[in-house]
Amino acid sequence: MRLALPPWAGALAVKAAAFITVMCCALAALLGVLVHVSVTNQTVGQARDQALSRLADATQAYEAGDTLLPGAGVDPGGLPAPLRALAANGRRGTMVATYRGRPTMWAAGPVAGRRALAVEVDYSQQSRTIAALDQSILWSSGLAIGATVLVGVFAVTRVTRRLHGTARVARRISAGDLDARVNDPRTKDPTRPQDEVAAVAAALDSMASSLQGKLLSEQRFTADVAHELRTPLTGLHAAAELLPPGRPTELVRDRVAALRTLTEDLLEISRLDTGRERLEVDTEELGALAGRVVRASGTETEVRILRDARVETDRRRLERVLGNLVANAHKHGAPPVVLTVDGAVVTVRDHGGGYPEYLVAHGPQRFRTEGGAKGHGLGLTIALGQAEVLGARLSFADAADGGAVATLTLPVAE
Repeated sequence: MRLALPPWAGALAVKAAAFITVMCCALAALLGVLVHVSVTNQTVGQARDQALSRLADATQAYEAGDTLLPGAGVDPGGLPAPLRALAANGRRGTMVATYRGRPTMWAAGPVAGRRALAVEVDYSQQSRTIAALDQSILWSSGLAIGATVLVGVFAVTRVTRRLHGTARVARRISAGDLDARVNDPRTKDPTRPQDEVAAVAAALDSMASSLQGKLLSEQRFTADVAHELRTPLTGLHAAAELLPPGRPTELVRDRVAALRTLTEDLLEISRLDTGRERLEVDTEELGALAGRVVRASGTETEVRILRDARVETDRRRLERVLGNLVANAHKHGAPPVVLTVDGAVVTVRDHGGGYPEYLVAHGPQRFRTEGGAKGHGLGLTIALGQAEVLGARLSFADAADGGAVATLTLPVAE
């Protein structure tokens, strides 16, 4: 079972928190070891000096034949064996060992007959001091690590929240919301420090503004061109109707009709680009609507109703989508063309060479065709735009056994 993280706690926040924690632990361990070693050396040194001083006094008393003070003796029973051996070899030394249940600092030196004169100094207080120091180091290190991690996580999460906000705005822009902006306060106030996140936010806002300006300019240009073409095309169509019958006249009328269709498509695309289309929703029988579309197309298209459904939709726009899909299948594919209704899902399939790779990967693009196909790529672009207005999902794929498949998934009427 994976631990669920809050939305702002992405990989960067987790890695930063882990890095801060590891560095704090390493620093606390290093400082703790240094303090422990320094204090321990100082404490042991003081106890050793005290033991050696008492050993010197005991040695003088022993050589003078005086009675030894308590805690001093020749070859005492609790003397550690290594220290006893050291004294038997004619050398002096100290050693901490447990004697009678408590820590004891021993000091021993040689006396006549390869024997050891030793003194004991109670080391309990020093041992408790070192243990208390170690405990204090652990507690203070834990508190310091916790406080540092909290402060570090707070600082990192502020950055990650800003990054996530910038990412959300970028996704909104990619989804078509060109008015979305980050509006980071740091980019508005030059007196505030400008960090890297603010620079990214400013660059994204600048890119969005530039992109919006270019797209709006393109939309206005497309709409203006289409509107301006309407008037001369209307006159050209009227003039073509006055020409005498014949092959040249048919060619002229055919080209005029193609120009009028292209103009109307451009106008429809410009309306879709503005995002101001309004639905006229009604409940429709999907099977009957698909049959009307096929009959109106005048094509040899097979209609299969696997499972009929009632959908709430704009009939005119849905007919436009299905009509464009059927027309594209006949124009760029190969028969047989089959329109299938399966509940709220409608598929249009042909048995030609399939869609171009760019179309399957990125969707239809206006004024782009490949493989010598004729057309302007507007039919599928309009179908996709109208499907979005309907709240439907239109996808394009190639069938495993050949042919192109367009799938339209509509919202079901409740």
